[in-house]
Amino acid sequence: MDLNRFTQIDETTWRIEPRGAMRVPAIIYADAGLVQAMDAKVEEQITNVACLPGIVEAAYAMPDAHWGYGFPIGGVAAFDAAAGGVISAGGVGFDISCGVRTLHTGLQYSDVAPHAEALAEALFYRIPAGLGSTGHIHLTGSEMDAMLAGGARWALQRGWGREADLERIEEGGCMAGADPAAVSDHAKKRQQNEMGTLGSGNHYLEVQRVTTIYDATIAAAFGLAVDDVVISIHCGSRGLGHQIGTEFLRRMAIAAPQYGIDLPDRELACAPIDSPVGQDYLGAMRAGINCALANRQIITHLTRAAVADILPAADLSLLYDVSHNTCKLETHEIDGQPRELYVHRKGATRAWGPGHPGLPEALHPVGQPVIIGGSMGTCSYLLCGTSESERLAFSSACHGAGRAMSRRQATRQWHGRQLVDELRARGIIIRSPTLRGVAEEAPGAYKDVTAVVDAADTAGLARKVARVEPMVCVKG
Repeated sequence: MDLNRFTQIDETTWRIEPRGAMRVPAIIYADAGLVQAMDAKVEEQITNVACLPGIVEAAYAMPDAHWGYGFPIGGVAAFDAAAGGVISAGGVGFDISCGVRTLHTGLQYSDVAPHAEALAEALFYRIPAGLGSTGHIHLTGSEMDAMLAGGARWALQRGWGREADLERIEEGGCMAGADPAAVSDHAKKRQQNEMGTLGSGNHYLEVQRVTTIYDATIAAAFGLAVDDVVISIHCGSRGLGHQIGTEFLRRMAIAAPQYGIDLPDRELACAPIDSPVGQDYLGAMRAGINCALANRQIITHLTRAAVADILPAADLSLLYDVSHNTCKLETHEIDGQPRELYVHRKGATRAWGPGHPGLPEALHPVGQPVIIGGSMGTCSYLLCGTSESERLAFSSACHGAGRAMSRRQATRQWHGRQLVDELRARGIIIRSPTLRGVAEEAPGAYKDVTAVVDAADTAGLARKVARVEPMVCVKG
């Protein structure tokens, strides 16, 4: 994008003043290089978001922003129901509550490295991955509804997990206000056999080595030290979330004109939060969040079993589970007054700062872990929420590197077998059901995750805590 189209506020803040139908400014958090590398659709989409009714303060784009459906991926916006605010399925995304959870192993690199090959095989065998992947769990109608209402707590009641896990998951593992009745039978059918599966695309399960500590105090609170080995799981709500998004985008496109909403882009189909469609979507979307939380909880149980077979001394306690692709009702201070807002985060992570009442007691002094995933052959990062982020973007931060090219372009430039061999030569073991999927997720198809994280750190959205490097990666 052309930097001359923006007003530069500081090194990592770029502002677009309201123009045309925009109700608020649009703000991009990124350094000059990242802004220039963004496709022009990011500007178009974030300014369109700024046109929606009831939007508060500004429409925001995170440092990893790129083109998406409706909102840009990396888009954040908050709406006030009392001021006619809307909810948009395109502001949440199709993979509802896609997210990342990171587990400690209690082991160091020297303990794990000799067993990396066996660990890769065990994880690949235990955790189904790939397009259309199914597991051994089949949910009946009543169990499906119980899962959609209960999230990770439901999984725990079925023996998949530990009680201590819940305090390290957003919403305590269960999103309140879920309405299984608002989820279609077709969406439920798609999910019947997909619980405990990674899925495809950029989803992964990765064994990682901590290589750098940036903030020793926060790292100690997170329980991290150099050469520790952790495991990160990245997945979401699978077919159920996609179906919810597809169905409600259609319903919202029909509903918007009935409420006098002039859409700047059909992909931004929305409805008033307090409307029947808006309330139905909230109930279904919250059920989708619970589906994702339950899915990651089951995969955690399967991971613990696989690791125990190879490394019986490991103790896979949960560091934290963070979601992106959500809309949540939160209280934020606007002009010195608390207001309840519906915060859309699409490809963005909540990043509470120190002292937030929603944090576990052990994390109160430092803030919320923010997990920024890399791309199979690159590093990932653990960051921490800041007090400043509340003022900057409703306590939000980026969620990953962000794609630099389409999957089709990636398959033209890279071959899966070649990538697997190249990564093995660097000490990274890849397991995937499809070599095409490996090519689609080539590290070179993504932006520089370090540049994205540095921009988030400089802007004050989140603080760098630790860098981790992949040892084993199971790709979807």
